[in-house]
Amino acid sequence: MDVLLNSDVDRPWIAYPIQQNDQFALPSRATMLTRPTLMFKVLLIDDDASLLDLVALAFEDAGFTVLTANDGQAGYKAIVDHAPQLVVSDVNMPRLDGFALCRKLRGEQNFVPLLLLTSRGDEIDEALGLELGADDYLSKPFSTRVLLARAQVLMRREQRRGQSEVEQAVKRGELELLPDRLEVRYRQTPLKVTLTEFRLLEALAKRPGFVLSRDRLLEIVRGDDSVVAARIVDTYVGRLRRKLEAIDERFDRLETVVGAGYRWRDD
Repeated sequence: MDVLLNSDVDRPWIAYPIQQNDQFALPSRATMLTRPTLMFKVLLIDDDASLLDLVALAFEDAGFTVLTANDGQAGYKAIVDHAPQLVVSDVNMPRLDGFALCRKLRGEQNFVPLLLLTSRGDEIDEALGLELGADDYLSKPFSTRVLLARAQVLMRREQRRGQSEVEQAVKRGELELLPDRLEVRYRQTPLKVTLTEFRLLEALAKRPGFVLSRDRLLEIVRGDDSVVAARIVDTYVGRLRRKLEAIDERFDRLETVVGAGYRWRDD
């Protein structure tokens, strides 16, 4: 059972399992999810010191090595200096907000797993964060058990990717995808895409003619069972179409199959 902390001192978006005789205790090791097999280094970024301390304790208790930063600029420096395996960042921060941090990292080809936190709970914000290349998104209020579960899913996903061999280029007609460099070319013209857009385009191009539902695309693209609105796929596809149409105004390879999903139409 979770309890939301809602006093003036304790922040209302943090939930911890209730411990016997201690209603607001931090989760014990017995209530935590399975500890990571390696000591992963996580960077937590938030300008709320109380929230930062609480979440840091939860991650430490779950077996993570924890670094903290109190704004986006300090967080960016910590990423460059310490190379964490996971970043959990608030969206609304001074100096450099979570969206700007995500954009900056992905623009520098830094694809460290990034989980964004926000109190807005707005689907538009969620779509924007994921389109910029964030790996996951969690709205406040949230349970630390959910946050830790999401973090461990991202860590397992990175382990699997690290163990896999370098993928070969994908060529589909005039489209070329270079997975090792996360580059897209259409008609020999480079296409600027986010990490999520690349994965979605790759998922469709590797399966020409096959219809993939929105849920299936999210599963392939994100590689986990995070709760994300399936309709966000429509936003990704729309952005990809506009970018490809800027190169070829008659581009029509990304097909919508009404009531079913999307497919890459091959010759």
